Amino acid sequence: MALMRRDPLILVAGLFLLLMAGLAQAAAIEVREFDDPVLEKRYRDITASLRCPTCQNQAINDSDAPVAGDMRDRVYQLLMDGRADIEIRNHMVERFGDYVLYNPRLEGRTFLLWGLPVVLGLLGLVLVGLLVRARRNASNRALSAEERARLDALTNRERTE
Repeated sequence: MALMRRDPLILVAGLFLLLMAGLAQAAAIEVREFDDPVLEKRYRDITASLRCPTCQNQAINDSDAPVAGDMRDRVYQLLMDGRADIEIRNHMVERFGDYVLYNPRLEGRTFLLWGLPVVLGLLGLVLVGLLVRARRNASNRALSAEERARLDALTNRERTE
């Protein structure tokens, strides 16, 4: 309150800066016009499933990078041309590579990517099974004569003390 009484110019300048920041934010929002709500949903789904090539793990619908804006424009144009979703994704993969897909396709090149977690999981289960079986067999093994004598000597010594 004391600041408003002293210098109203500071208050006006602060409000002006807030207004300008809000206008800059509003200018950054892209507005796409769709006549068909299904087409709009397809646009949202496709842009959410494509990764921005310059951003760190961010979809093109959330990215402010110029290349993401270009990709959104291209998706919009292809949708307006009547292209199918798979055609649009294929176009983006041809242009930017497999990196733009959040879920890589199951191909010869990506088989290791998809198969390795399954193989490692199975190997882990086999290893756990072998360890459990080995411990179970180790606990069921009978003591040798020497081990039995040593155990008897230790238990008798404790009783006499």
